Amino acid sequence: MAEITQKDGTWTFDGEAVRIVPGRDKSVGPARVALGEVVVPLTALSGIAFEAGRKSGRLRLRLREGSDPLLQAVGGQLPDAADPYQLSVEADRSGVAEYFVDEVRNALLLEQVPSTPCYRYLLPGPAVPLSASAGDATASFDGETIRLEWNWKTEESKKSAGTQVFSVADVDAVEWLWPGGLENGYLRFVIAKAPTKAPPKYDPRAVEIYGFKKDPLMALVAAAVTARMPHPAAPPVTAPAAPPAPSVAAAPGSAALPGPAAPAATAGGSGSDHDALLRRLRELGELHRDGILTDEEFTVAKQALLRHF
Repeated sequence: MAEITQKDGTWTFDGEAVRIVPGRDKSVGPARVALGEVVVPLTALSGIAFEAGRKSGRLRLRLREGSDPLLQAVGGQLPDAADPYQLSVEADRSGVAEYFVDEVRNALLLEQVPSTPCYRYLLPGPAVPLSASAGDATASFDGETIRLEWNWKTEESKKSAGTQVFSVADVDAVEWLWPGGLENGYLRFVIAKAPTKAPPKYDPRAVEIYGFKKDPLMALVAAAVTARMPHPAAPPVTAPAAPPAPSVAAAPGSAALPGPAAPAATAGGSGSDHDALLRRLRELGELHRDGILTDEEFTVAKQALLRHF
């Protein structure tokens, strides 16, 4: 067990996961507080580092690409105060931070956790229902429906479109851009049925953000929606081929219906079918073990395969 407590929060490692609890210091941003406790499984980590400084240092977790819907949604653009995967460390606690790093690294090595990208999310994302008021809107998400309500900062033509309500099933992509320089940022939901090239300021499916303290709250909405969309790296799951239609036996005393001649039996034919069945079962087992198929999907696919053979 390794633990370090600072003003930013507390990190605890039990050998299987890093538990991150935000602190109550004013330097901790509202998005980090709203996100709350985050549990990062060891399998989601690609590394950890401690960056020592003269007055203070910084602990940083590196997650595997595609493991976390929050990082997937924002593309590494979170400001420091909203980033749950870094911890400011006082100079006199650097020894504890280095011990924490050694414990996590040893566990990664012992468990042989790969640093390769993930094809499914290993973290659940922010809890729902969720609502955030920032930028030019209030965005709400209940796990199925997204709702955008405008405020006094919204451009008039965009506001005239009224409150926007649409399903996560209709969202093709979630786009996030943090403000930079003189350019505002945005959170945009791309809807295939209503494509638009309008700037976020005028797009009724986008929230314009300006870089204020509460604007990273919109990143939580982006992450919650992203977590409930198909993973971009997930391979397609194909259903087993449908079995051929059974032949119809002729009734007693009646003429047999004409049909294609049955193929001649070949020696070892049943063995070939058996080998094919075992091969398909092994493939399904590997997909299930790797997390591509859920328990339910694995059971359904296996039953369909057995019926086919």
